[in-house]
Amino acid sequence: MLDLIIKNAKIPKGENDTVATNILVKNEKISGFLTDIDGVDAKETIDAKGNLVIPGGFDSHTHFMDPGFTHRENFFTGSSSAAAGGITTIMDMPCCSKPSVRSVDQLHNKINAIKDDAIVDYALWGGVTGEDVREGNLHIVEEQAKEGVCAFKVYMTPSVPTYPRVTDPEMLEAFRAVAKTGLPIGVHAENFAMADFYTKKFEKEGRTDAPAWAEARNQLVEKVAIELVISFAEDTGARAHIVHMGSGVGAKLIGEAKKRGIDVTSETCPHYLILDYQDAMTEHGAFAKIAPPLKSKKDNQELWEGLINGSVDFIGTDHAPYEIITEKAKDGMTIWDAFPGIPGVETMMPILISEGYNKGRLTLRQLVNVTSTNAAINYGIYPKKGSMEIGSDADLTIVDLDYEWTIDQEKTFSKAKYNPLHGTKVKGRPIKTILRGKVIFDLDKGIVGEKGYGKFVKRQRISKLPKCLRYASREDNENWINKEKEWINTK
Repeated sequence: MLDLIIKNAKIPKGENDTVATNILVKNEKISGFLTDIDGVDAKETIDAKGNLVIPGGFDSHTHFMDPGFTHRENFFTGSSSAAAGGITTIMDMPCCSKPSVRSVDQLHNKINAIKDDAIVDYALWGGVTGEDVREGNLHIVEEQAKEGVCAFKVYMTPSVPTYPRVTDPEMLEAFRAVAKTGLPIGVHAENFAMADFYTKKFEKEGRTDAPAWAEARNQLVEKVAIELVISFAEDTGARAHIVHMGSGVGAKLIGEAKKRGIDVTSETCPHYLILDYQDAMTEHGAFAKIAPPLKSKKDNQELWEGLINGSVDFIGTDHAPYEIITEKAKDGMTIWDAFPGIPGVETMMPILISEGYNKGRLTLRQLVNVTSTNAAINYGIYPKKGSMEIGSDADLTIVDLDYEWTIDQEKTFSKAKYNPLHGTKVKGRPIKTILRGKVIFDLDKGIVGEKGYGKFVKRQRISKLPKCLRYASREDNENWINKEKEWINTK
């Protein structure tokens, strides 16, 4: 007796094809595929009705704010939002909780605080800060690695008070410590001195327009930081990862570093692919304020190219919501003191399906890789996650590729009812999200998963993504340019 059969499914095959099949699930795992299920019994059957079924999404960059900042988000609302967006596993950051996660005890404190509220499975980042370097506490790196964290996070610019940024030499010391574990070190790559100087300069000049935030932390602020990270990775042998990369030049730098054999990977976010700072910040103001800021339409295009050629390895959301009345739109608040962060976990998969696969920017294989598989490999939880192999967790997302809808910030499951993607028309949507063989979200019924069903996923192994870059033919490039021109004109 099987636990579940998903019948009439189309699953990915090769670069851009699908095959019709029935997916078998037993003991929370994928147990097989059959073209004919006559005489096969299961406790439950789901009819996919010919829709696409892909591995559940993996958002490896979230700030669910729990414990300590739950007025912004908590693990139930955040993981519900993930489930509604076709995400089955998230990887939460160490900084936006109280206390932050910088030791084994703090790691266990966080797990104990969130375990009864999780709708989706969750892996965790470990923490290391400039303060840890200064106080001689780098032993915490190996200790957290042994407890199953998947990577470590450092900030070149200030984050929250409990998570101090690193200076350049402190970052180098952190790189050396993390290199010994074999795990990636994720870097918020913005040059602090430049960002701080121009923010103060523009504010002193009296600029209060929202785009000033992005212009004060422009592409060069990110570029020089990424160049430094690459240099440190080359010197130490550490596996550097650029989180939430917003600049097209960053993708080019990562591509060149990969050609030189340096261990460096990168992620970008959906908002960096489709929003430009001038339009989005003029319309949405502080509700489009993030760090790094949105960039230009040219950066949008170059980041899509990075996803295609492999210089951008996967998608994360940097889901970091804030409370509107106190942190985004408080009386007297300007663009300079509004908090930088937006929700995103619920719209990641829809945007990549609509703007990536349905518009021909990404093949089906690329869609799966950048929303699930590549991050799972990079962080050592593949093939348990990010895979549809026999024996993998039965984490599956059923997608209606023809479903047309409009993103509505009021209808999201996140506590934060704001989103600069509000009003975006989308084609394609997750209609069922299945975690380890259990439906946790149904478009018609909403969240149907139980609190606490989501489990902590320890790192399974140390694994790396291959340093592969894909070169397009002249015909591919011409088609790409024509599609981008058409897309920009429609905007």
